[in-house]
Amino acid sequence: MGVKKTNNGLYHIIQIMLLVGTLVVANVLFTMITKKHIWSRQDALNSQIASSIVDTVTKGKRGTIYDRNYNVIAQEVNAYTIVVILPDYDDQGNITGPYDENGNPLYVTDTAKTSRSLAKILDNTKRSTLQSIMDTAIDKGLAQTELGTGTKRLSKEVKEKIEKLDLTGITFKDDVSRNYPVSPFSSNLIGFASYDEEQQGIVGKMGLEQSLNKILTGKDGKVQYQQTVTGSVLPGTTTVYKEAENGDNVVLTLDFNLQETVESVMKKTMEDNNAQKAWCCVMEAETGEILAWASYPTFDQNHPTEIPSYTDNVSEMSFEPGSVMKSITYATAIDTGVFPENTTFRAGEFNYKYDAATGKIVRTISEVDGYPTIRDALGHDYGTITFETGLAYSSNVGICELLANYVNYNDFESYLKAFGFFQATDIPYVNESVGWESLDSVIDYLSTGFGQASSVTVLQLMQAYSAIFNDGNMVRPYVVKQIEDGDTNEVLKSYGTEITGTPISKETADKMKDLLKNVLSEGANGERFAIDGVDMMAKTGTGEYYDEETGAYSTSIYSSSIMAAAPYDDPEIMVYWGMLGPNYVNYSASYFQTIMQAALIAEGISGGDTEKSETTGETWNSYTMPSLKNHTNEYVKNKLSSISVPVVYIGDGVNVIDQYPEKDTVVTSNDKIFILTDGKNVTMPDMTGWTYKDVKIFCELSGILFEASGQGTVSEQSIASGQSVDSKTKIVVKLA
Repeated sequence: MGVKKTNNGLYHIIQIMLLVGTLVVANVLFTMITKKHIWSRQDALNSQIASSIVDTVTKGKRGTIYDRNYNVIAQEVNAYTIVVILPDYDDQGNITGPYDENGNPLYVTDTAKTSRSLAKILDNTKRSTLQSIMDTAIDKGLAQTELGTGTKRLSKEVKEKIEKLDLTGITFKDDVSRNYPVSPFSSNLIGFASYDEEQQGIVGKMGLEQSLNKILTGKDGKVQYQQTVTGSVLPGTTTVYKEAENGDNVVLTLDFNLQETVESVMKKTMEDNNAQKAWCCVMEAETGEILAWASYPTFDQNHPTEIPSYTDNVSEMSFEPGSVMKSITYATAIDTGVFPENTTFRAGEFNYKYDAATGKIVRTISEVDGYPTIRDALGHDYGTITFETGLAYSSNVGICELLANYVNYNDFESYLKAFGFFQATDIPYVNESVGWESLDSVIDYLSTGFGQASSVTVLQLMQAYSAIFNDGNMVRPYVVKQIEDGDTNEVLKSYGTEITGTPISKETADKMKDLLKNVLSEGANGERFAIDGVDMMAKTGTGEYYDEETGAYSTSIYSSSIMAAAPYDDPEIMVYWGMLGPNYVNYSASYFQTIMQAALIAEGISGGDTEKSETTGETWNSYTMPSLKNHTNEYVKNKLSSISVPVVYIGDGVNVIDQYPEKDTVVTSNDKIFILTDGKNVTMPDMTGWTYKDVKIFCELSGILFEASGQGTVSEQSIASGQSVDSKTKIVVKLA
C-alpha cells in the first residue's frame, strides 16, 4: 500500500511539472510572436522602451558651389564637435564611473590639464573658459557636456590633433560645416555660410551663399522609431515619413585657376602699394561671362571672424573712376557724328565760363571766378595736339573741348544712360549699387567727361566697355551659369548671354578700338602696360578720391586703374584692374599684365592670335567620388578603374585612411584624386604641371611643409621625384 501511494504521488507531481512546463513554453512562444505577455497582455518590452515614439530630423545636404569646370568652391563637409564625458558620483560623493572593461576611467579626470591641452590646439578658446564649463557641468551632475564656441564643427585635421593628445573623457559627435577648399576665393562675391544655432543648420550669411540660400539649402526629412532605455533604436520600429532632399548645386562662370592667380596678384597689389582697396574683374567680351572677380581687402571664408569690408568693390562700390570714362565721352562724340577728326586743340589747362546768352561753355584765356581751372594730370602740357592723340595722352583738356564745343549736353546725358550708368546692371543674385549722376553744374558736366563728379561701379564699366569691344552690342555681366538638382544633376535653370542694348554702332566701336590701341603705343599714356606678343587695347585711369569723412577730395589718395581687351582684331577677354591708395604714379604694370596673360591662357588664346589653342575644345568628363576610406588599395584601384582622373597615392600602406575629394564630390578629368594610405614611407611625386591647389592638398594630407612662389602651374620643385619625404621635409615649388 505504501508503494502504491508513493507512485500515485510521484505521478501527480510529474503531471503538475508537465503542465507548468507547457504553460511556460506557451507563454514564451506567445511573447516571442506577439511581443505581449500571455496573461497581462502588456508589452513585454516596455521596460526597455524609453519613449513610445521618437521623432528625428534627417538633414538634407547643402548644395555645392562649383566653378565653370566643376572645381569645388564651397561644399558641405563632415565636421566634429567635442563632447566631454563627466564622472558619475554616488550619494557619498564617490566616483562610480564610467569605466571601460579594464576598469580605466572613461571620464575627464583632470579638468585643468584637459583645458590647457585643448586650448593649445583650438583657436579663439581660453583655458579658463573650457575648465569653467566642465567644472560647472560636474557640479550640476551632468553626464556629459559640450564646450561651446570654438569647439564645435571642427575639421578632421583638428580632430586628429586632439585625438593624438589621448585625453580621457574627450569624445566627438558627428557634425557638418561649410568648407572652402581655397580661401580667400572671391570672398566678397561668394560670401560664406555657417552653422546657425537658431535654425539648426548651415545658413548663408553673405554674398552668393546668402542670396542663393533657398536654392542651396536642403530639405529636412522625418524618421520615427522606438528607443530603448539605452538610447539605441529598437529593431524593426524605424519608419521614414519623409526623405531628406539635398540642396541644389550652383555652377559659376568663374575659372578656378585664373581666380587663384588673380587672388595672388591682388594680395601683392595691396601689400606693395599700401593700398586701401583693390579690385579686378575679368570677363568674356562677347558673352558677359565673368571669369574672375576680386575685391580687396578680403577675408578667409573658413574663418570669417574678421571681415575688413562688407562692401564688394566690384558691384557695391560707387567711385569716380577717372580717365577710363574718357572712352565713353569719345564714343558719344563719334556716334553722334560730331567728333573732330584730325583737328587740334591746345592742351595743358582749360579756363572757361558759362555764357547764359548762348547757353554754351566758352573757353577763356585766364581763370574766371566760380569756374576753377581744369588741368591735364600731373601738370603735363602736351601743347597743341589732335583729339586722337588727346585720348592716347589722356588729356582732360581734350575732354573739356569736346563737351564744350562739340557734344550736346542732352546727348551726353542720354549716352551715359544708354551705356548703363547710374542704374543697376541687374546681374543675377548679386547686390549692387548704382552710383550717382552729377551733371547739373558746368564743372560737374565737364568733370564727368573725364571720370570725376559722377560715380559709377566696376560692373557698370564692364558692361559699358563690352559695347566698344563687341561691335556696339552691350552684354550684361553674369556670374551664375546654372543651377543643378543636388541629387540628379539635372539642370534646373541656366543663364546665358543677354544683350542689354546697342548704345553705339559697329563703326563707332571700330573707331574706338583703333583709338584705344594707340593708348598702348610708344610715348602714349599706357605704353608701360603693353605686353609683348599680345595685340590689345586699353584705357588707363587716375581718379581723385572724395573722402566722405573730411567732405573733400583727398590730396594723397587716388584711384589707379586700367581697362583692357585682347586680341585687338576680335576682342574676347576684358580685364579691369584697379586700386585705391597713395601710389598712383610709379606702381608696377605687372599686376595687370600677369592677370591679362593668365586670362588669355585660361581661354586658350595665344597673344594676338584669335585662333583658340588645340586644348580649348577639349571636354572634361565628370564623375562622383566614391567612398574609399577604410578600404584596401586593391579595392580603390578597382573602384577607380572606370574614372579617368589622375590618382596620387600617398604612403606605401595597403589600407586607405583618407581621400580627397570626399565622397559624393563631383570630380572631372581635369582634377586629381589623392589617396592617403596607412604607410609611413612617402615618396615625392613629379609635381610638374600641378596647380597650387594640388600641391597644397598633397602636403596637407602627408603632413609636409611647402612653400610656393609665382602663378600658374609648377615648373620647378626643390626635391626630385622618387625621393623620400616626411614631416620634417619642406618642399619648395615655383609656379610659372
